[in-house]
Amino acid sequence: MSKHIWLITGSNRGIGLETAKQLLDSPENVVLATCRKPSQATALAQLAESAPGRLHVIELDTNDDASVRQSVEQASSIVGDSGIDYLINNAAINEGMGTVSSTMDLDILTREFRVNVLGPARVYQAYLPLVAKSQKKTVVNMSSRLGSIGNNCGTLYTTYSITKTALNMLTYKEHAERPDLVFIAMDPGHLKTELGGPTAVLEVSVGVKGVLNVIGRLQAEDSGKFFSFRGEVHPW
Repeated sequence: MSKHIWLITGSNRGIGLETAKQLLDSPENVVLATCRKPSQATALAQLAESAPGRLHVIELDTNDDASVRQSVEQASSIVGDSGIDYLINNAAINEGMGTVSSTMDLDILTREFRVNVLGPARVYQAYLPLVAKSQKKTVVNMSSRLGSIGNNCGTLYTTYSITKTALNMLTYKEHAERPDLVFIAMDPGHLKTELGGPTAVLEVSVGVKGVLNVIGRLQAEDSGKFFSFRGEVHPW
């Protein structure tokens, strides 16, 4: 049985942790689960113990060039010539839940932009050689319906929305440059996580199951699109 190798950023909680859990349900998946502070990622460590050889915890701060480079070296030593089939840029923050454009804290916008846009760009650039030599050659940038201008979300979560719109454009530009790879922006839904906030209505397991179903059905012609976890194509 051929193995599929996945790398997930922000795997210590929420969507990232649940994605790792669900991937391990299939013996064909090997997961490189990354986070900033593995020593504090208790749930991730327990998951690794339950799946020896199939889940590897790697330290990775998406805002730190040196940390990203070191993580690539560690990942390379694990995957060898196989490469990374699926790169899931999941790490994100949402600090400006009540923000509107006229009064938003620009320091919050800057911090969110660094994590939500520059982080995925930095990780993609560093891991591109490993993705390009894999079988599936797929990059998933975890976005949000809030990043869709066409969905008309009004003033909701202004700073976060701005960063996700930028991430969507990054996805499009990556696709335009490298048509030999598959790139999608993915909306996992409004999920009950720390980032999702108190108004979320969907369990994280539901959103992640949908995300993985969409990824599992991807074809080359889907590259450059923005999907919901239900498989619908979002307007930009």
